[in-house]
Amino acid sequence: MADERDETGKTAAPAGAASDATMASGAASGMEEGLGLKPAPEDPPSVIQTMAGEVQGRNIDAMLNVGLDVQIILGRSRMPISKLLKLSRGSVIELDKKIGEPVEVVINDRLVARGDLVKLAGDRIGVTLTAIAKDYVGEV
Repeated sequence: MADERDETGKTAAPAGAASDATMASGAASGMEEGLGLKPAPEDPPSVIQTMAGEVQGRNIDAMLNVGLDVQIILGRSRMPISKLLKLSRGSVIELDKKIGEPVEVVINDRLVARGDLVKLAGDRIGVTLTAIAKDYVGEV
């Protein structure tokens, strides 16, 4: 059987002997054409990076509206189960803090700040932040 040459002068592979790469790209092209799809143009990396940055920006914007539970820890106490079982209405639990000591501001079980309790309008209380945890916020 004589070698068949294509228009570039290269030897054409015998019928049915296409390479794996040719088959893969040919199959994909055939499927894309059959479905009316066109292959996506290859973008230069700078365009891809720009698009990724825009997507990340949108993701961050979406995350800014996610609610987190913020806990204000007045103090802690440790007691045996036997004492815990004896607690009833009117029982007093002694905490490890004194009146006037800073409270802890915790988010997701992580200390993020300390502050002082303040009286707000009506019968509400709040916390004035006095210190931010260094490992919570990057160095400024």
